[in-house]
Amino acid sequence: MATLTRLFLAVYILRVVTAGGIQFPPSTTLKMKFVLVLALATVAIALPDSYETRERKFVPIIKDERIREDDGRYNFDVETGNGIFISQSGSPVGEGAIAKAGEYSYTAPNGEQIYMKFVADENGFQPQSSVLPVAPEFPHPIPQFVLDQIQRAAEEDAARGRGEIPSYERYD
Repeated sequence: MATLTRLFLAVYILRVVTAGGIQFPPSTTLKMKFVLVLALATVAIALPDSYETRERKFVPIIKDERIREDDGRYNFDVETGNGIFISQSGSPVGEGAIAKAGEYSYTAPNGEQIYMKFVADENGFQPQSSVLPVAPEFPHPIPQFVLDQIQRAAEEDAARGRGEIPSYERYD
């Protein structure tokens, strides 16, 4: 449906509903049908003119080597023409568990080359990359307001121990 036609349809529906041009009969079924038609018209108005898709270009597979052993071990290496590379190997380490190790790289949309190395075993997934965020060093400096609160709590505990402040005990 063309954009102009949808616009006129929306204006018409809005004018009819707001002008009181539709009088609902006492039948609930007719009210429900009207609401359904109104909902369908709203969906039709909201549809885009066309579904544009980005042009997709063919990316050749340069390398695709896969090895699977009978004992559950595997290894694969894949490289594509647009610079994506992945290499992974794994082996069974217990009932239903597989330890994996590998690496992959690709070019991010901003042009940055991303490289990730990983191990996944009984200790979980352990990625290593220069693009991963790094937590601040510990022990990091403790803000003064936290130190002040700790001091105040210690003073209150000492005063409560001397009986200067009433104790807040739990009564069951």
